[in-house]
Amino acid sequence: MIENGTETERSGMLRSYKEAVDWINGLIPFGIRPGLDRIEQLLERLNNPHRRLKFIHIAGTNGKGSTCAYLTSVLMKCGYDVGTFTSPYITKFTNRFQYNGQDIEEETLLRLANVLKPHVEELAETEFGSPTMFEVSTALAILFYATVTYPDYVVWETGLGGRMDVTNIVTPIISVITNVGHDHMDRLGNTLEAVASEKAGIIKAGVPVVSAVDQPEVVEVVKRTATEKKSTLYLLGEQFNIKEMSSEEDEQTFRFEGMFRSIEPLTITLNGAHQRTNAAVAVMTLEVLRQYYALIVEDDALADGLREAKWPGRLEMVSRSPRILIDGAHNPEGAESLVQALRSTYRYDRLHVMMAMVENKNHRDVLKHILPIVDTLIVTEPDFRSKFDAELLADLVRDVKPAESSFELIVEKDWREGLRKLQQLTGETDLGVVTGTLYLIGDVRSRILYNSDSEKGW
Repeated sequence: MIENGTETERSGMLRSYKEAVDWINGLIPFGIRPGLDRIEQLLERLNNPHRRLKFIHIAGTNGKGSTCAYLTSVLMKCGYDVGTFTSPYITKFTNRFQYNGQDIEEETLLRLANVLKPHVEELAETEFGSPTMFEVSTALAILFYATVTYPDYVVWETGLGGRMDVTNIVTPIISVITNVGHDHMDRLGNTLEAVASEKAGIIKAGVPVVSAVDQPEVVEVVKRTATEKKSTLYLLGEQFNIKEMSSEEDEQTFRFEGMFRSIEPLTITLNGAHQRTNAAVAVMTLEVLRQYYALIVEDDALADGLREAKWPGRLEMVSRSPRILIDGAHNPEGAESLVQALRSTYRYDRLHVMMAMVENKNHRDVLKHILPIVDTLIVTEPDFRSKFDAELLADLVRDVKPAESSFELIVEKDWREGLRKLQQLTGETDLGVVTGTLYLIGDVRSRILYNSDSEKGW
């Protein structure tokens, strides 16, 4: 029994969930340091628990989270136990570590953080330096799945890139690359080929890979990497296809055409044509696992799992009166998908948009997609350490604004006041949209749905 907390204090143990999260987030100043040396050392000290798990590893610029959601939902419907590791989280730190769709319990996270802490501190004293926040979170996820929950499969999302991403410590049973676009180019390379090369770094020798990349130069990189690794590639447009059957708000139906079989109708409730693509990637992944690993997927379970899949913060209607839609479109491809969905799926008289960004994004090209369709644009700032100044964003808006555009521009640094203005402006037949960084999306979602603050973070 620990009396008066003295033993706890002497040993440096974490005493609460908040202390554990604060300790992990306290590692943020060590930054994002690409490379696998520290995570290899950390997992070696823990007897390499990741080697006991079956991972489905998912990389890509956009659509990773939605694809994770489809895979998790279908696998659970098929009766499998599923771990799901995603980032960033929308509402609470525990969101990123899920087992069968439920967050890790706070007490379990605290216990695992205390297992990790002495190893992290010892490693910090070596030539490797301190593990980063994301490295510790990744190790915690592995401990959660390998020593607490023992899932049949772990749906495993990359953090940044692929090749040098911490999650690439695992050898999966299948790799998935959703797409490649213009994001994190300050870290991953200044051409699409360079970014594609980093994403393709998750392809492992002999492990099959499913992808929906479509730019010729990106397809070439992925095909070349798969050939070098002797991995069979299943590419949208070649080994599998999708045919739209119907599309309306909150319901899309499509036909999946694969090399093993075709399946129809399949229905999803997530909006946007890009979600049909993400769903098809998930279906092809499951089809390959049926062939390679005798995964049992009944057609009814597949259909139900896809239909019931949810992914917060992506074309999510969080309020009906007024109608407020949130979508984390934080890069040009995301913004293009948002605009396509707004044009094809939603009906409204006037469109009012609130947006905030973080510093290291391609703001100019995001704005080029958004500005032609807005009636009002509110630029604001997220509660986040690397927020992009609202005045600077407004200057960019004025610079990018098409000559023929006539929308009202409102600068409001306080996102809470910006949200209040958005709600006031959005009439019964209008649509309000909150977009940009997921750090803003998380806060707005928590405020509207739960009237509370989000923990949010990377």
